[in-house]
Amino acid sequence: MRKAIIKSTGAYAPENVIPNSYFTELLKEDVDQWLRENVNIHERRWCSEDESVADLCEHASRQALDRGGLKPTDLDLIIVATDTPEYISPSTAAVLQDRLKAENAGTFDLNTACAGFVTALDVAAKYIIADDRYSQVLVVGAYAMSKHLNKTDKKTATLFADGAGALVLSADENTDAGFVASELKTRGEYNSWMGIYSGGAHEPVNEDVISRNDHKLKFVHKFPKEINPEMWTEMTLKMCDRLNIRPDDIDQYLITQLNFNSIDETMERLGVAKEKAHKIMKYYGYTGSACIPMALDDAIQKNKIKRGDLLFLIGSGGGLAFACAAIKY
Repeated sequence: MRKAIIKSTGAYAPENVIPNSYFTELLKEDVDQWLRENVNIHERRWCSEDESVADLCEHASRQALDRGGLKPTDLDLIIVATDTPEYISPSTAAVLQDRLKAENAGTFDLNTACAGFVTALDVAAKYIIADDRYSQVLVVGAYAMSKHLNKTDKKTATLFADGAGALVLSADENTDAGFVASELKTRGEYNSWMGIYSGGAHEPVNEDVISRNDHKLKFVHKFPKEINPEMWTEMTLKMCDRLNIRPDDIDQYLITQLNFNSIDETMERLGVAKEKAHKIMKYYGYTGSACIPMALDDAIQKNKIKRGDLLFLIGSGGGLAFACAAIKY
């Protein structure tokens, strides 16, 4: 049986470091203490003026390819998960394919907001399992939300950041590692609660939209604080039941990196040590669809994840979309 294994990973964050003190000065109030205590964000990275999401994708992808000993021409498919694309059209994946000169790869973008990377991983694994024409698939989660922030809106500007994470999924028939299972769920009734609501067909950008800052990311309503821990716990337990395992059998959890309290609460609900959920938001802020592959790469580089470990990747994002995937590293 063909298995989809993680061959290699890569990650990249812009060099432009934005400390909490930047917002204290900009907003004329001390936001540093709140950010440290409530979301554990001390700093984040933002793209420079001449840097965009395709640049982030390219850096992370080249690192993943180099670590896997692969050439761009070895790739059969490129999937980019992002809701901050290079253009509305064409796809960011097509831009990335051209930059890499991955001339043998098909491409497409996938947008389920910050649940995008886990959803893309699910799709990529199933391509490999179902079709022997796909043996090397590059999956990228990328985020350049700084381009869409109203810098004076402390509810968004202080949290969101930029980065990219990439991995290569490879086909292998002689291993017990690889993709195991997935669970996708959407709570579409929350679709109007947070997002970028102009620039598409519903409301093209015009002068009125710009004057109201409606082309920027907005929290329209405050989400129930329990919704992420509840959904993450529910999906984890469903997956564990399907796989006939206990939550503590999972070696590492990689969960959406928006709020460390929500992650810790989820671990408590599952009866699992908090140390099993690796976190990176302290230095990178919230990097949306990039945060899970960035956390995965960081944990691998710090030897917190080793070959043979069972990983649960759990993402959530606007929509509200949720995705959980189990993979043996």
